[in-house]
Amino acid sequence: MSTDPPRRPATLDEVAARAGVSRTAASRVLNNAPHVSAVKRAAVERAMRDLDYQPNRSARALARQQAGAVVLAVSLADPVVFADPFFTRIIVGLLDVLEATDRHLIICLAASPRGETRLKNLLSAQGADGILPLAVQTRDDPLLRLVQSSEMPAIFGGRPFGPEPRWYVDIDNYGGTRTALQHLIDLGRTRIATITGPVDMQVAEVRTRAYREALMLAGLTPHGIAHADFTPPGGAAAMRELLESHPDLDAVFIASDNMAMGALPVLRATGRRIPDDVAVVGYDDLRLTDPPLTTVHQPIETMGREMARMLLAVLDGADPSPVILPAKLIVRDSA
Repeated sequence: MSTDPPRRPATLDEVAARAGVSRTAASRVLNNAPHVSAVKRAAVERAMRDLDYQPNRSARALARQQAGAVVLAVSLADPVVFADPFFTRIIVGLLDVLEATDRHLIICLAASPRGETRLKNLLSAQGADGILPLAVQTRDDPLLRLVQSSEMPAIFGGRPFGPEPRWYVDIDNYGGTRTALQHLIDLGRTRIATITGPVDMQVAEVRTRAYREALMLAGLTPHGIAHADFTPPGGAAAMRELLESHPDLDAVFIASDNMAMGALPVLRATGRRIPDDVAVVGYDDLRLTDPPLTTVHQPIETMGREMARMLLAVLDGADPSPVILPAKLIVRDSA
């Protein structure tokens, strides 16, 4: 008769270690979650067989319970950003869908070290069912790294730099910008400058590229490009820069209404009439300005709703296609 003590059952941590994945990934395979790569799933299943892993049924029942919350993770550090109508309208759209599901919305500003740590702890503790990254700025954005290292399903609001994410909702920034530029060209403007966003933001890069290509196709050349930060003070500084380097400009495409709010007073202060001397087109359709701004309308609340719907579909086991929403030009007094 053998006197060897009975072998202790393998743990999920041991399965994860043998498979070379995180405990979260192993748990998702165990619970047949849809958002795990085939390679990881195969490695975990092989480790379970090798270790003769027998899951605890009570633990599995608990694991299947969802947290009842989703995280809107914004790649900014200043709470003042929520005074920007863009973010408030995204939240309105998200809540419009989530309210019917009894899921809570957690908002996390993830650009500061404290915000990054808070989000990392939330993800590792599985304190949410999914994450909605918004305003991811650079290729090495901490928020992007956290999302990529997490097994939690993520629906991006806008596409980040780098490889295209599996799930995202975006707005047709290229088409919207081309429409804005064509409007200025049709008005007979030939010395068209632009104020664009930060060079390390994908949305700013797309709008700048569309500006260049629209002018090229019309046989025109860019008449000054100034970069700002999507804020009114940034728009004011960029407008002063353009007027100093290109005082003869007769139109300006401004890549956000926030920046246009800062640029319009600068034009008036230099004695330029809008639109007689300088036609102005903005982007967003979010701000009241003087004069009323011709701008590209973005369906921002719809974007929030689509992000929430896509996440709910993923949590239900679906694999939805990315969504790109149309943008349209709204013509007012400034052009």
